[in-house]
Amino acid sequence: MTTDFDWNDIPLILSLARSGSMSATGRALGLNTSTVSRRLAAAEKALALRLFIRDNTRYQLTDAGRVFVEYGEAVYGNVHDMLTASTRQAQAIAGTVRVTAIDFLLDYWLMAHLPALQAQHPQLQLQLTANNGNLSFTRREVDLALRLSKPDADAALVMRKLGQFSYAVYGHARHAGLARADWGRHGWIGYDDTLAHLPEMAWIAGLSPRPPWSLRVNSLSTMVRACREGVGLALLPCLIGQQEGLTRLAPQQELHRELWLLSHRDAGSIARFKLVAEWLTGLYADSVARLCG
Repeated sequence: MTTDFDWNDIPLILSLARSGSMSATGRALGLNTSTVSRRLAAAEKALALRLFIRDNTRYQLTDAGRVFVEYGEAVYGNVHDMLTASTRQAQAIAGTVRVTAIDFLLDYWLMAHLPALQAQHPQLQLQLTANNGNLSFTRREVDLALRLSKPDADAALVMRKLGQFSYAVYGHARHAGLARADWGRHGWIGYDDTLAHLPEMAWIAGLSPRPPWSLRVNSLSTMVRACREGVGLALLPCLIGQQEGLTRLAPQQELHRELWLLSHRDAGSIARFKLVAEWLTGLYADSVARLCG
């Protein structure tokens, strides 16, 4: 069989076999009679088969045509079932959605809201990965990502800025009332050289006088624990400072960072991805006061 055959002509041939009429086939498929005739002729030419003969009243199947229709009905039925099942799966709120974010967003923000999402969609399974690296959407390493800055371009990437979240200065209870002018004279907890490029470190470096380091770490959770124990002052997300019960040294926010939601460009057509993306967007809107301190 030649590869010139257009598989879209199978429904046309099946319809003509059932009705025996060019005009009835045209009405069923929304085509004019001349188009039906042209497509039938092209199909027979591509197949090198005569599928129909015309008598005085209708189009009748040839022996080859009856074999074609027998197999064509099965093929068309299987394709219909395939499309129906695929659509049902795409629309189902079930299966795995892989979400990656920096660890504190998972631990201090999303985790508290997961039970409600699970109760509403028990067949949905989130796979949370604490990672701030640029995982590939093209290679489908991740479905959704929360990032603290606008990422580099990715051919498969859709970016949405949710908003921002804020940082403030925190310390042990004994630091309560410490004047802002004296912050630079106290020891601070900061990141080590591997994270020296972060905006938090640039902000601390801008204090005058430039403060000494009490401790350098490579983990935010370690920084929080050290601050709680009174090792030094720390610039922390307001969300963490509030939940950890740390002493905030000034009412204003000192630093703001952007929060971006990233997804694969095809995510909008798959129900479970779309739902989780909308859940994250709505969750940010409901949590903006806490995130921004």
